[in-house]
Amino acid sequence: MSPVPRGALIVVEGLDRAGKSTQCEKLCRWLEQEGRRVKHMRFPNRSTPIGKSIDSYLRGETQQEDHVIHLLFSANRWEAAPQIIEHIRSGTTVVIDRYYYSGAVYSAAKKNPNLTLEWAIQPEIGLPKPDLCIFLDISSTDAAARSGFGGERYETSEMQKRVRNLFQELLQKPQNKEMVAVNAGDSMEEVHETMRRLGNKLFEGEGLSKPLKSFDYH
Repeated sequence: MSPVPRGALIVVEGLDRAGKSTQCEKLCRWLEQEGRRVKHMRFPNRSTPIGKSIDSYLRGETQQEDHVIHLLFSANRWEAAPQIIEHIRSGTTVVIDRYYYSGAVYSAAKKNPNLTLEWAIQPEIGLPKPDLCIFLDISSTDAAARSGFGGERYETSEMQKRVRNLFQELLQKPQNKEMVAVNAGDSMEEVHETMRRLGNKLFEGEGLSKPLKSFDYH
């Protein structure tokens, strides 16, 4: 018997209120219509004990030292890593709403001199590396104007501006060739169509014939 073709690992990133959740759902429905098995995940996963601590922090109900909460976010991704790998090996495509890119830039955006982008990325080394990371790019001003903005700790215009600048920095790094920026200011359907084109390019290419990579920042 021929081995089962592996699934793809697709991540959708962006500022708060950039439309990630909506576009992830539309992408998953399209992939299913194309006959692919799909698993939709999001981080933080607030259902685990670690995730519940993160949820309490994000809602402003508890406080955590910057390094501590960063490592909790990272641990939340690591506890899901075996499941991600197993899904992909079995031929299921995994679509993730936020991943280690957000983990690094949101912590570094706090401007703690002892928590740089380079420090923040280190705990993520070894996690499954996405085949495609779509960054839904929108200005912090436009994001702040969208419904629901401001409900959680990181949803301030100044924080989101710093986050966007750090995402742009990641996009320029040669080790992040899987990252592609998409204009999130376009209509919902235009953004979806662009993401479909990127998905088709991924599935028609040769990348999925190779084993899933592990993230290495160096």
